[in-house]
Amino acid sequence: MSEQQSTPVKTIAIIGGTGKEGKGLAYRWAKAGIDILIGSRSREKAEGAAAEVNQLLDGAGRVRGLPNEEAAELGDLLVITVPYAAHAAMCEAIKLYAKGKIVIDVTVPLVPPKVTRVQMPPAGSATQEAQLIMGEDAEVVAAFQNISYEQLLKDEPVSCDVLVCGRLKSARATVLELVRAAGLVGYDAGPIENAVVVEGLTSVLIGINKQFGVHDSGIRITSVPQE
Repeated sequence: MSEQQSTPVKTIAIIGGTGKEGKGLAYRWAKAGIDILIGSRSREKAEGAAAEVNQLLDGAGRVRGLPNEEAAELGDLLVITVPYAAHAAMCEAIKLYAKGKIVIDVTVPLVPPKVTRVQMPPAGSATQEAQLIMGEDAEVVAAFQNISYEQLLKDEPVSCDVLVCGRLKSARATVLELVRAAGLVGYDAGPIENAVVVEGLTSVLIGINKQFGVHDSGIRITSVPQE
């Protein structure tokens, strides 16, 4: 994979994508003209989630539901949107299909009941854990951890920014293109080791949500000129 250029993506497979975050990303990317595969352990559940998103898209039919492994095999790029308790097992299940692909890891290592406390795994972050499991042939990139699904499913500008971390600049560039395709503002936040900060911010934001009785607090990068 080139260190400089982003890679065109025609089909995105959202693994464990039947939850609200997965459907929100599917909706945003499908609106931008990208074909989406929503994965689940249950074909019926995957097809149901795809039907929900297609209905939001006025029946456009750009979203399909498949079992996780089938979706991972067919996707040009993979997105993991599973609870942390299922993270390692899911990475093991799809690592064969992740070879030569970029994998966006949206997972945050939340450990109930203390979800407002930052608790990182031995690998350093969920993203680094996924990279260790999938090996050198996959490029795992952290992104979208700090964006609320409520905002993804609204047809209005999102007032939060996306931080993107990963080993290769080219992989981060590809993900930043997808951030823009989703109608969001993203920033290259550097190497994969920095994912500890991106993932940890989610616990901070959950605590802020609880303090103020809101559901979608986020972060903004200031003083950077926008295009």
